[in-house]
Amino acid sequence: MRNAIIHSNGVYLPERVVPNTYFDQLLGENVSNWLEEFVEIYERRWAAPNESTADLSANAIRMALERGHVKPEEVDLLIIATDTPEFISPSTASKVQHMMGLKNAGTFDINTACAGFVTAMDIGTKYIRSDENYNTVVIVGAYAMSKYLNMADKKTVNLFADGAGAFVLKAEENSDRGFLASRLITKGQFHDYMGIYAGGTYKPVTEEVLQNKQHLLQIGKKFPPGINPETWSAMAKELAERVHLQPEAFAQYFITQININSIRETMDMLHLPHSKAQTSMHYYGYTGSACIPLAFEDALNQKKIKRGDHLMFIGSGGGLAFAAAAFKY
Repeated sequence: MRNAIIHSNGVYLPERVVPNTYFDQLLGENVSNWLEEFVEIYERRWAAPNESTADLSANAIRMALERGHVKPEEVDLLIIATDTPEFISPSTASKVQHMMGLKNAGTFDINTACAGFVTAMDIGTKYIRSDENYNTVVIVGAYAMSKYLNMADKKTVNLFADGAGAFVLKAEENSDRGFLASRLITKGQFHDYMGIYAGGTYKPVTEEVLQNKQHLLQIGKKFPPGINPETWSAMAKELAERVHLQPEAFAQYFITQININSIRETMDMLHLPHSKAQTSMHYYGYTGSACIPLAFEDALNQKKIKRGDHLMFIGSGGGLAFAAAAFKY
């Protein structure tokens, strides 16, 4: 039986550090105290003006390939998960394939917003498990939301940030590690609650759209309280049951880093200590589809996970889209 393992990983964060005090000056009021006390974000990274989603992706891939001793020509497939793409068309992945010399890799982008990286884990795994022509798949979560922020909107401007993370997934025969189970859920009735709603066919960019800043990130409606913790905990329980494990058997939970209190509430629902869920928004801000691989890197560096551990990945984002995957690392 072929399975897909997490072979190696890489991350990239832009050089520019934006502290909370920047927003005190930008918005003309003290938001630092709220950010630090209730959200536990102290700073974040923003891409440089000449730095794009493709650049972030390429840097994360480079690290993952180097760490895994994988040559660019060995990559069979590149999947980039992002809702801040390089272009509307063609795909970000096609540009990154050229940048990185992945000459034998097929490519495509996916957009399930901030659930994208875990969705890409699911897709990449199934290519490997179902088709012997795919032995090395690179998946990327990349986010350059600073390019789409309304600098006058205090609900969004101080939360969102930029970064990228990559996994190299490899085929392994008769392995006792790798992919265990996954689940995708969409609650499409919330599609118009948060997003970037101009620039596509529904609302092409016009002078009026630009003047009204409709091409930037918007939170249109308030999500029902508890929707993330309730869905995240239910998905975790479902996957644990499917692989005949208890939730406490998982060494770490990597959950979308949008709200530290929602992560802690999820752990409470699972009757697990908060320490079992890596939190990494403190110095990165909210990095969307990149936040889970960034949290994974932090857990590695802090020696919270090791080979052989069971790991749970749970992402959610606009749409609403949810994705969960269980792996044995």
